[in-house]
Amino acid sequence: MTESLLFLVRALLSVIRGLAAALLVSSVALNFANIIARYFLHSSISWAEEVMLFLMVGCVFLGSGVVTWTGHHIRMDIIVRLMPAKVQKALALLSELVFLATAIALFIFGWPVIRQLIDFDQRSLAANMPLAIPQAMIPIGLACMAFLVLARLMTGRWHDQSSGPSH
Repeated sequence: MTESLLFLVRALLSVIRGLAAALLVSSVALNFANIIARYFLHSSISWAEEVMLFLMVGCVFLGSGVVTWTGHHIRMDIIVRLMPAKVQKALALLSELVFLATAIALFIFGWPVIRQLIDFDQRSLAANMPLAIPQAMIPIGLACMAFLVLARLMTGRWHDQSSGPSH
């Protein structure tokens, strides 16, 4: 069970890294094209800023899954590090459980918004693209994070965060 779960996690992380990288490279390429258009052709791409923002939202929410798996989210843990090892471990588990509950709740509350965007065919102003596409990156990213936290809990990696670098 653990090996198949770890295989699934590695596959998901590979997909996430690839998609996040593609979104980031696309954003940089679009920005470069907009710079060329603005300064050399004296006409910027009207929808570029909006699309770059959408690409960055996707990159951040998808890429957060990788950070979730490694347990390297930013945390204020100076007081926790002063506590005994058993208390640190209990707080690490509590932190994972709260993170999991929060990600699931946000997914549950966020997905109906995506459905409404689809149902009403809401579109962005400049690019005229369906808003459901970039907005879906938020609950999809949260679902990935929830799955990866659950995988951390099931594989015993939830307590590995204290062995990493200071945050």
